[in-house]
Amino acid sequence: MNLFEDLSQCQARREELSRGAVVLRAFALPDEAEILTALGEVVAEAPLRHMVTPGGFRMSVALTNCGSYGWVTDHTGYRYQPTDPDSGKPWPRMPDVFRKLARDAAATAGFENFGPDACLVNLYEPGARLSLHQDKNERDFNAPIVSVSLGLPAVFMWGGLRRQERPARVQLAHGDVMVWGGPARLCFHGVLPLADGCHHATGGRRINLTFRKAA
Repeated sequence: MNLFEDLSQCQARREELSRGAVVLRAFALPDEAEILTALGEVVAEAPLRHMVTPGGFRMSVALTNCGSYGWVTDHTGYRYQPTDPDSGKPWPRMPDVFRKLARDAAATAGFENFGPDACLVNLYEPGARLSLHQDKNERDFNAPIVSVSLGLPAVFMWGGLRRQERPARVQLAHGDVMVWGGPARLCFHGVLPLADGCHHATGGRRINLTFRKAA
């Protein structure tokens, strides 16, 4: 393979969904083993759990956090806070491999100097889904969102700035990283119910790491 073929292959791995929204195919794969090891340490310190929405519904997706802040939901609302509500302790430190992955992906997508202070870990089992929503609990919308897919493939719904806009369906596979910011920062997005399957890295589950600048 010559240099021009190498460049073409790299360009093919980057897919623009809309202005400010990019999928970086297989971007996380070079660090797969280190990411999974670090993830296990985070979950051991702050176990995954199903939180309850302000409306009283149990989320189908199990979650935990690492970093200076963690996203939580309960009967009082959605918010970021520096401590785990289950233990009262600070969330686990964000692993270096997580932080580097998020910064590198953001820079590759055109968002330099991204400094995430929160990483939301979502665990999807077959049937789990995430309805269309906007990420609006952060204080500053200038920073992008970086979303890493691990394990089973998922169908990601990518919409517009209005809920009424029909979302596109985007297949996300193990190691894919999606980045959105700028004009796409407040676009609606979600995940269709996860299909049954088995993956060498996560078994019958999908894991999503979402990096944000919360404060």
